[in-house]
Amino acid sequence: MYNLWKILSRQLTLKLAFFLPEARKIALERYLRGKEEARKLRLCDAVIVSYGKSGRTWLRVMLSRFYKTRHGLPGDQLIGFDNLHRKDPAIPKLFFTHDNYLKDYTGHRDSKQDYYGHKVVLLARDPRDVAVSQFFQWKFRMRPAKKKLNQYPPHGADISLYDFVMHETAGLPKIIDFLNLWAREMPRIEEFLLVRYEDLRADTPGQLRRLTEFLGTPGTEEQIRDAVDYASVENMRKLEQEKKFWLSGSRMVPKDKSNPNSYKVRRAKVGGWRDYFDDEQVARINELVESRLDPVYGYTEAR
Repeated sequence: MYNLWKILSRQLTLKLAFFLPEARKIALERYLRGKEEARKLRLCDAVIVSYGKSGRTWLRVMLSRFYKTRHGLPGDQLIGFDNLHRKDPAIPKLFFTHDNYLKDYTGHRDSKQDYYGHKVVLLARDPRDVAVSQFFQWKFRMRPAKKKLNQYPPHGADISLYDFVMHETAGLPKIIDFLNLWAREMPRIEEFLLVRYEDLRADTPGQLRRLTEFLGTPGTEEQIRDAVDYASVENMRKLEQEKKFWLSGSRMVPKDKSNPNSYKVRRAKVGGWRDYFDDEQVARINELVESRLDPVYGYTEAR
């Protein structure tokens, strides 16, 4: 009920601001979204931060299954902040965020001080894979208003995959800036856990166990394995086709069942970004990452 009121309230406020210039309306919406993020951050038990297309939905499906199995809860609803906590207070309130709007409310753009004092999980993925996945998200799944809100190329723009990946406000440069700021701020967050998508793929049970222990909710080997199996790529594609998670919004619903690139679960391939570019483009993309990305993540040669 609160979520519905939140959405209606924001939409009403924006409708009443119809007379404002476009830039002011965008700033207002980002502020309102940031205000809601600040509320959830204040109330959560832990926050899971990731750049879009870094594997958050996969992790979310695993955690949802883990907690529902661990506490004997029915249904297909994905964990979303406090929805499962309301069913069983032993389940933590988890705030999942792409860290898009909080700074528009607090003004803290050059630090992560809003997160100081909180238990923080950063889910990171090779920015080259992220950028390619972002292109397909933009092209086939993203709403026009969301593109405008987050400074993506306009809806329907004729832009190649390579040009999108190299785009300053949508591609690699933006992703690298996001990761670099978090790299600088990691030491200032007392309870911090870095989880890499690639490590999740290589040892899913081990990484899920590590995460649930960090969250203070360790499980049995059977519970961990069940969650991992449930969130396999094959089963998630099946669940998406069947619209099992329709109650959780559009995040697990294909836009076009006949187009594999319109699915939320697309390839899930580590290093798959190389498949889309020629040798010269690969070299330029690698040069950008090598010259600008903090080596702490292990995605550069200077490790």
